[in-house]
Amino acid sequence: MDDLNIKNSCLNRKVKNALNSALQGDSTHYEELVDLIHHSQRSNPVKAAMLATCLKTISSAVASIDIVQHRSLLEGIFSMCLWKFNTCVMDALLELIISLASFSAVPLDLCLEMMVSNFVPPAYLLEYLNRPHYVERKKKVFDRVHASLETIFDLVPLSALSLERIVRERMPSVYHREPIILMYVENMLRLESGTMGKLVRNSMLMAIMVRLIDLDVEIPWDVILHDDFVKGDFGANSMAEKLDSLMVVTLEHIKLSSESGRLPLVFETLLQSFKSTVLTAYKSKFAQFVIFYACSLDPENCGQQFAITLLEIFLGNPYLQCRMSAVAYLASYLSRAMFVSDSLVVYMLERLVYWCIEYCKNRDGVSSSNPRAHQMFYAGCQAFMYILCFRFRSLILVPRFKSKLALLRVGEILKHPLNPLKVCLPSIVEEFLRVVRSSGVFAVPENSPASSGLVESELSRAFGGSERLDMFFPFDPYLLKKSGSLISPIFVYWSMVVSPYHEQEDDDEKDSSDEDEADVSVGGDRMMSFDDDDFEVDDDYSD
Repeated sequence: MDDLNIKNSCLNRKVKNALNSALQGDSTHYEELVDLIHHSQRSNPVKAAMLATCLKTISSAVASIDIVQHRSLLEGIFSMCLWKFNTCVMDALLELIISLASFSAVPLDLCLEMMVSNFVPPAYLLEYLNRPHYVERKKKVFDRVHASLETIFDLVPLSALSLERIVRERMPSVYHREPIILMYVENMLRLESGTMGKLVRNSMLMAIMVRLIDLDVEIPWDVILHDDFVKGDFGANSMAEKLDSLMVVTLEHIKLSSESGRLPLVFETLLQSFKSTVLTAYKSKFAQFVIFYACSLDPENCGQQFAITLLEIFLGNPYLQCRMSAVAYLASYLSRAMFVSDSLVVYMLERLVYWCIEYCKNRDGVSSSNPRAHQMFYAGCQAFMYILCFRFRSLILVPRFKSKLALLRVGEILKHPLNPLKVCLPSIVEEFLRVVRSSGVFAVPENSPASSGLVESELSRAFGGSERLDMFFPFDPYLLKKSGSLISPIFVYWSMVVSPYHEQEDDDEKDSSDEDEADVSVGGDRMMSFDDDDFEVDDDYSD
């Protein structure tokens, strides 16, 4: 032990002398030190011990470091990869990085960039990451990196702002390999839940949502509608595989956030992200289920807030496309979310129908000859009809809800010259009319487009235009396999919905109505009757 201490003491003196000599113009010993750092990647145990001692010595002598004179040394230090060293070298290196980060002469960004570069391993290690040794190595690296980042944050509080920017800028694109994307996002989520979460949460979660959308839009509709995709076989579609895996990581993180009591904070950011990115994304197919899942973890607060936000956007946003998208999301959400209460559904139906009634009042005598001039009206009508296709049966089973539905002036809307039954999507109109006619709750026209079969009119096509509403039910069945296991238990499928008129048909007709072809234009959706949950909406919604 004494011999070891003597050797370490001698090495300490050599390192300090090398640093000081370089400042005096004598670079002989300094070059030896630089060479040790640059050629340390595959060192044997003896050299590894020497390297650790050198790093510790440099750490204690950071005040002697000159960013110009010692540039090559700093370059060597910042290029070192934690994944390649044992824990002794890791700890010594991170101790040095922390010392450099707190030393004003060295740019903080260089230290943070070095730390972020270790969010992912060298490319040659990717194929070994599932082996026990490298699983443990990954944990050791990540634990140390984040502990060090938190230490730097304690020493330099403003480092969080620089770190947030660096992490966003270095985030892998959709074209990187799946393990790289997943590990990087894992570290982003760890930052979000750590001591710097308050400062970096918005940026981390929003960046992840943007990446989910980037992957989402890379998957074309023709691929999604293919039978193999529906069965969970993505074939050569790597984007779908990446998206599926990234959704799992994201949803599991949200679940952990709920368990730790942080869901309100996370949801606030997710809602902001939804309004700024998802809502305006062109026919997003999967990314929106992040907030859908978050709502399921707290229906009374998050779930209700999401619905109210969508309604407010529909009623008051100045941009037509945002309003159209919001009401489509609202209808799809209230129809598909198993965790949404009947109380909230009825309240939202009242608001939608009231808005449509007021629209009709201001346009007496206006016909449906120009549907595109009244897109918002038809979107609102299609929304409440779509919701009723899914939720009508459960609502009329509860007397107070049935009474509320009976008070809705739906008949006035349907009989107005704007004629929504002629313009809205025929499959929804037909299913809606079958449901309400069998119950007698609403007064509906005797002669309607549905009586002549499922035929789309020119007016219906004109209403949709390039933004066809029959192609945009945002919470249609979720077809990603791994992450789908988290969505399926909270999702209402069409095979789960049994309309009252089915009960009047014989068994053969009822069986056929439950088959795939009975879907309400939702592309292979399958649903069954669902049980009402115990979620109670605020008293204001029950009035």
